[in-house]
Amino acid sequence: MIASEALRVAAARIDRLDAEVLLAHSVGVARMDLLLDLGRIVDPAIFAKLVDRRAAGEPVAYITGSREFWSIDLAVTPDVLIPRPDSETLIEAAVAHFTGTPGPGRVLDLGTGSGALLLAALVEWPAATGVGVDASAAALAVATGNTERLGIGDRATFLEGGWDAADGMFDLVLCNPPYIATGEVLRRDVVDWEPASALFAGADGCDDYRALAPLFGDYLRPGGVGCIEIGSTQAAVAKLFAARGLSVVLRLDLAGLPRCFVVTK
Repeated sequence: MIASEALRVAAARIDRLDAEVLLAHSVGVARMDLLLDLGRIVDPAIFAKLVDRRAAGEPVAYITGSREFWSIDLAVTPDVLIPRPDSETLIEAAVAHFTGTPGPGRVLDLGTGSGALLLAALVEWPAATGVGVDASAAALAVATGNTERLGIGDRATFLEGGWDAADGMFDLVLCNPPYIATGEVLRRDVVDWEPASALFAGADGCDDYRALAPLFGDYLRPGGVGCIEIGSTQAAVAKLFAARGLSVVLRLDLAGLPRCFVVTK
């Protein structure tokens, strides 16, 4: 079967873009290279299995085993949350804070998951070192593998534990905590596949912000910055950090929605 026909058949069952990504993955080429050669012969049986998985709700990133974030490609598994473009808002905020300076020397990523935020920061600032914390040993295994594949394993350390697991102070603290209310309805490909521990945070989605607020100031060096992801309706939780004497500025994502608290002492 030629690629154009395979895509036509698949697009009757799943999103066309998803079909293109999965077909490119099945033949081992970049999506744009596939689209430039839609007359190429593909194996319909191999592709059909991938389409079946997507039609059943499995996220594309788990099927391909990878996701692009910032400037890096990350391995992802169902043990970690799939990195979203919205989370790049945190790196953008950090870049803005350190513009005109040598950048952060020491970076902390709380709830590191795949390592997306920490590794994006370490790639952005090659002289920096970092610590990633996660309560999941399986997630830390994914993050460690990503660090090694990027060739920066000597610059990152990973700790298994809660929000208080790290020691010392940091120039940059990154955190994408769970912030979904337990009763909130999510898409099937999220709630049925991604780890609940990385999604849900109590009845109002704010349990982890309440736990983080007392710790955050202790992690920040003078002149440093913390970048915390929030849900688009959660700007009010800024008061939890402000009550601890921290300065909090809201940053919007590319869609113009509240997405990040920029926290300084």
